[in-house]
Amino acid sequence: MKKAVLKLISVAALGAFAMSPALANNPIVIKFSHVVAADTPKGQGAAMFKKLAEEKFPGRVTVEVYPNSSLYGDGKEMEALLTNNVHMLAPSLAKFDKFTPKIQIFDLPFLFDDIKAVERFQASEKGKELLNSMRDKGITGLTYWNNDLKQLSANKALRVPTDARGQKFRVQASEVLDAQFKQILAIPRKMAFAEMYQGLQTGVVNGAENPYSNIYSQKIHEVQKYITESNHGLLSYMVIVNTKFWDELPADIRTGLQEVLDQVTVEINKVSHDFNLADKKKIVEAGTTEIITLTDEERAKWREAMRPVWKKFEDQIGADLISAAEAANKQ
Repeated sequence: MKKAVLKLISVAALGAFAMSPALANNPIVIKFSHVVAADTPKGQGAAMFKKLAEEKFPGRVTVEVYPNSSLYGDGKEMEALLTNNVHMLAPSLAKFDKFTPKIQIFDLPFLFDDIKAVERFQASEKGKELLNSMRDKGITGLTYWNNDLKQLSANKALRVPTDARGQKFRVQASEVLDAQFKQILAIPRKMAFAEMYQGLQTGVVNGAENPYSNIYSQKIHEVQKYITESNHGLLSYMVIVNTKFWDELPADIRTGLQEVLDQVTVEINKVSHDFNLADKKKIVEAGTTEIITLTDEERAKWREAMRPVWKKFEDQIGADLISAAEAANKQ
């Protein structure tokens, strides 16, 4: 994996010459590729960015949006960005730990009290610093698009951490998420998102962690008896660009596009949260699974059980970042 990452980084400089805005004819073309459907919050964000950017710079900027992996798939889009064959992406934050371990802060379990605390941290000085933490690798972060907090689903009621012992949970390829379940003596199983439903249906895994929108859209509530409203982790994306491409844009366009993205971020983060609340309601109405609401005491037990995971990754992430994230929980 490390060799592959180093290879991607090394070709970034070569790819930077593929399309330099300073040398291209007007309008400047920005290719925005993503792997989800156009009607998802991320898909809506990309479409909104295209509309507002082209309205702000008529005849000067054209944004081409490629949804549903129609240009590059999940495994190829980062390489495409580093070689400047695509200019803008919005990958899951879990995809960036190979470029900067500091990003792992967003995977730490039970760190944030709610989505508002997440947004306060992302808007803070420390949160904004993370956007620029990969510039030396050819990647510049512009903003965060959140897909709300994750809930635990399982075929047994999970009210306290000991309830999860021996259960097999589907996880993304993340060291933190792997450690999260091992900490409570559960068994993490790395599995592609597209394989999750079948894995739960057949018993290859017993549980998973997802925001309500994923639970509903993937019909996870139909194959899981319980959903614990844990709000324990974050599913979020970082909108990124090829650094050299971005730096070579005319200053007024670069500033204007950032303003557009800031506007889109406010709207999409609200849409995403409302989207998840609406899907939670649909899950309740379906009546196929029981939603467990944790008491303050039960949630405190989960947080204390997971604190060793924070400590385990403290040297990689930085104690200062973790402290700043905790401080964001306070109004």
